[in-house]
Amino acid sequence: MEIFNHDSNIPFLGMRKYSIALALLLMVASIGLIATKGLNYGLDFTGGVSVTVDYDQSVEIADVRAALAKGGLDNAMVQSLGGTREVSIRMQTKDVPAAADSSGKVNLERVAANVAKILQASRPDAKLKNPEFISAEVGSELRSDGTVAAVFVILGIMAYLWIRFERRFAIAAVATEVHDVLVTLGILALVQREFNMTVLASVLAVIGYSINDKVVVFDRIRELFRLARKAEPEEILNRSINNTLSRTIITSLFTAITMGALYFFGGPAVESFAVTMLIGIVVGTLSSIFVASPILLWLGVSKKDLMPVTKENPELARRP
Repeated sequence: MEIFNHDSNIPFLGMRKYSIALALLLMVASIGLIATKGLNYGLDFTGGVSVTVDYDQSVEIADVRAALAKGGLDNAMVQSLGGTREVSIRMQTKDVPAAADSSGKVNLERVAANVAKILQASRPDAKLKNPEFISAEVGSELRSDGTVAAVFVILGIMAYLWIRFERRFAIAAVATEVHDVLVTLGILALVQREFNMTVLASVLAVIGYSINDKVVVFDRIRELFRLARKAEPEEILNRSINNTLSRTIITSLFTAITMGALYFFGGPAVESFAVTMLIGIVVGTLSSIFVASPILLWLGVSKKDLMPVTKENPELARRP
C-alpha cells in the first residue's frame, strides 16, 4: 500500500536549514511557555479532596459527572468503586465553591455538604461519606517520578540505538525525542489542558511511538549505505526518507484515527490520553521526516560508519 511513489525524490534534506531552525524555534518557545505559563497540573499532582458517594439505586458515571458539571464542578474526577451504587469523587479544593472557612483553611465538612447538595439536586438518594484530603506531597513525588521515568526511557533508547546502529544515530534520535517531548508539553502549556497521570502516560507513549518512526528510517539509511557504492550521504538520507514516506504517513494516519475514536467515544477517562497522543503523533511524524536525518547529516554519518567490522585473520595474511 503506497501513498507516495517509492522512488520519489522530494528534497527534504534541501530544506534542512529551515526545518532545523523551525525545530529550534519551537523548542525555545515550548521552554518559554512551560517556564512562564506552566503546565496545568491536575488533581493527581496538586492534591485535593476525595469523597465517596453511596446511592440507593444504580447510577451511571456519566450522570454523576453531568450533575457535578451542572453544579460547577467540571474538573471533578469520578470513578466507580466496583459496583453500580458507589462512586469516588476527587476534586481540587479551588474548584469547590465555598470550600474554605473564615480562617482560609479548607473545611472538609463544608466541601462534603456542598457536593452533597449538588448531587442531591438530581438524585436525592445520594449520600456522602469518608471525605479526606489528598496530600500535595504525593503529587510532587509523582511529578518527579514521572520526570525520572521519561529521562530513563530516553537514555534507554539512546543505548539501544548506539548498540544497534552507531552513536550518531543515538544522538540524532535523542535530540529529536527531546524536541518531540518539549513541543508536546509546550502545546499543552499553551492551551492549559490539564496535566494528570493519564497525560503523563501519554507523553511516555509518545516517546515510544516517535522512536518507532525514526528506527524505520534509520534501518533504510543503513541498508542503502551498504548497497550504494558512490552515493553521497545527503542523497542516501534523502532517498531513505522518500522510500519510507508512505509507511510513515500511513502508520501515523491510522494511529491518529484510533486516537480520534478514543477521543470521541472513549469518554472523559481517556480523552486527555487521546488528545496528547494526537499532538505527539503530528510532532513525532514531522520530526522523523524533517529533523532526524538533517541531524545525522550534520553529525557526519557516512558509509564506513555502518559497514560490518571484519576481523583480520593473521593466518590468512601469511598465505601467498
